[in-house]
Amino acid sequence: CVSVCVFLCGVAVVLLLPTSPQRCQVQWSLLGHRGLPSLVGFADAMSRKDKLEMAGKVKEMYRHAHGSYMKHAFPHDELMPLSCKPRIRGVTRSRGDVDDILGMFSLTFVDSLDTMPFLGTLEEFYAAVDWTVRNVNFDRDIVVSTFETNIRMLGGLLGAHTMMIDLKKTQPHPQNETLRKYNNGLVVLAKDLGERLLLAFDTKTGLPYSRVNLKFGVDNTVKKNTHTCTACAGTILLEFAALSRFTNDNRFENAARKALQVIWSKRSQVSDLVGSVIDINTGKWIRTDAGVGAGIDSYYEYLFKGFVLLGEETYLDVFNVHYNAIAKYLRKGPHLANTQLHRPMSSSRSRMDALQSFFPGLQVMAGEIEDAIRIHRMHFDVLLEHKFMPESFDSKHKVVWANHPLRPEFAESTYLLYKATGDPVYLEIGKFVIENFEKYARVRCGFAAFSDVRSFTHEDSMESFVIAETFKYLYLLFAEEEDLPIDMNNFVFTTEAHILPLSLATMKIELRPFDDHKIDRRAFLLGKKCENKNKQYEIVSFLRSMDIHTGEHWKQCRQYSNPARIHIPVQSQHPGKKRPKSIDPTTFSYKIPEHIEYINYLGITLQEDDGKFQLLYIPTGDTTVHKEAQAFMAAMVQLYGQNNNNNNVSPGRSNFNIYVTDAAPVQGGRAPVNRVYEVSPALFGPPVVNIINNNKNEENVSNSVGVEGIAVQSQPQDACSPLMNPDALKGNIAIVRRGTCMFIEKVQRCEEAGALGVVVLDSDRENDKFFSMSGHPDLSDDIAIPSGFLRYKDAQEVEYLITSKQCRIRLG
Repeated sequence: CVSVCVFLCGVAVVLLLPTSPQRCQVQWSLLGHRGLPSLVGFADAMSRKDKLEMAGKVKEMYRHAHGSYMKHAFPHDELMPLSCKPRIRGVTRSRGDVDDILGMFSLTFVDSLDTMPFLGTLEEFYAAVDWTVRNVNFDRDIVVSTFETNIRMLGGLLGAHTMMIDLKKTQPHPQNETLRKYNNGLVVLAKDLGERLLLAFDTKTGLPYSRVNLKFGVDNTVKKNTHTCTACAGTILLEFAALSRFTNDNRFENAARKALQVIWSKRSQVSDLVGSVIDINTGKWIRTDAGVGAGIDSYYEYLFKGFVLLGEETYLDVFNVHYNAIAKYLRKGPHLANTQLHRPMSSSRSRMDALQSFFPGLQVMAGEIEDAIRIHRMHFDVLLEHKFMPESFDSKHKVVWANHPLRPEFAESTYLLYKATGDPVYLEIGKFVIENFEKYARVRCGFAAFSDVRSFTHEDSMESFVIAETFKYLYLLFAEEEDLPIDMNNFVFTTEAHILPLSLATMKIELRPFDDHKIDRRAFLLGKKCENKNKQYEIVSFLRSMDIHTGEHWKQCRQYSNPARIHIPVQSQHPGKKRPKSIDPTTFSYKIPEHIEYINYLGITLQEDDGKFQLLYIPTGDTTVHKEAQAFMAAMVQLYGQNNNNNNVSPGRSNFNIYVTDAAPVQGGRAPVNRVYEVSPALFGPPVVNIINNNKNEENVSNSVGVEGIAVQSQPQDACSPLMNPDALKGNIAIVRRGTCMFIEKVQRCEEAGALGVVVLDSDRENDKFFSMSGHPDLSDDIAIPSGFLRYKDAQEVEYLITSKQCRIRLG
């Protein structure tokens, strides 16, 4: 092997490897015996011929997917690959909010424009640019997703423009007429779209509405929903900044910059993390679960890439603060957990999602190579088990949500890790992904998503990002630099894999100040020079930046020994850190910081899942504390295993009854419904008090006191996203299922819809215990309706009753 220096997305990574006169043979110790047969022990460097063969295979897959779209769906937004028909909004059966990505603007065609020069031909690309400039129109009375339209459509136009100006620069006398006569037509179209998206930012905080009407801006339909996800509001910067600098109009970049600043200012002062859903008018967190996956992911990505692309150190400062918090609170072995925003020591859920697989790629760009390898390996384990990554899975890699839309994030991280390490194992992983695509996802008219990865059941969907991103990253993994149409050193990928030029940092533009941030680089800078302390093995990464006024470059350094190519020993979980004082399990309290510090030292984490607290221990191989951790867990199991037999729920609040009766007079000789069930209370909202006993007779039911209404199931049934049936819930009792989000979030959403009370149905068939539904210090005082929790067995019965006939429910 020889010394290698590669540049990726504005980050130069230098690899210093031992030389050998023989073939480059690399041991990837992290794969172990669970890897693919060709990866066991050693992974041989893939020959140029084999790499070209794999790159050619990806090109053929692209032609099948893109060609099927052009034949069966163009110029409509999406192809349905099973039925070989276009998906047309307002014509094809609605999928609800998912269809907000469709704007009748040739979504798949525009999103994949800058993929064509890589996987198609330049002539096809030029023809596609010409058609787009002449035909794409945004003047439509249609409501679309602000976030998706920005990253897919605006990003697609700007990426194609970037490609055109670079090709024009490298071909002084182009023969193609479209290239020769190109006069920024894509930017003109992009600005038209940008002006329409900009209307979504007209809010009290500067955070954008999640949706916008392309013709009328913020209409009554848009105003109904004031909640948006953090990623939705925080993943605008790169596209809007590029638009501002291409057009010399600072309104776009300043709007995106302000939205980022608002999210940053709303971070938890306890954890330095951000929640996943925020109210655009109040700036109040609606969902306080903090993680790096769905709802938050690309917010962190755009902070770092904003620094790389625009030379703005503020974005790096903010990213560094968040990254420290992620490492401190979310990193659990190879897993990335979700935690409560204001209680970061207690996890909000034990499951992970497929979108998190982008994170190793981000770590590579930030120089965190070793950690990226470990987290990527965990995601590969999931692929080995299921062939495709389910949308959500638990710490044991069991499926939680089984669908998979052929996402690109794992392929993206695999590509970046290969470019950073040169380790051929990542080529083998890419080959594994491609072979599974061919075997399981390929259909007559493209590639179909999965509704269930366990049975490989297809869904009639091929989202635009399959062509725009997934195939692009798989091709780049195997392609040689000389086979690419552009020099990748000079570009940054957006979150949708659209290219933007690093030269944007040299374009002067007047920006609003980014308030409320403090510069703290002590944990991130090693000085002005990158010193090579270990001559044999070391990775040194340079974060590239520019002064936007002078064009001057500078670099910042991080150093890492023990890279991917050598054995990485299991180290103590807290090397060099003073051992905390041991505690007696019988005195343990999650409210005492010293107790949390001790269990974390042992490798035990406190998780909160749907209002229940649990301790989770996943052995890491650190034998210094393994026995102590096992003994502590055994003592806690014995202690709380006994206490759980007691159904007392909470001081000051008692279980109460709910009464289920017919909503209308009984006819036709049918027996009347008259049931009583015991439920456990919420620790928030008004208490419900029983003033009667449990005798199941009509007199007691009619004389009971409490809120009463028709039982109506929320849509969605977990009430963890904006409700689709608020009118039906108004003035009635909402029935919701446990899961996905906090109890208090469910109740709060139903209260906003006008429900009089809420009954939460347990979905855990193993649970037969009463427990109180926990609140949240920032939200509990706001709840004004009663709610209760119904155990699984009773919940099944109640759900059957209310779905088979109309029933009334009284609480208390």
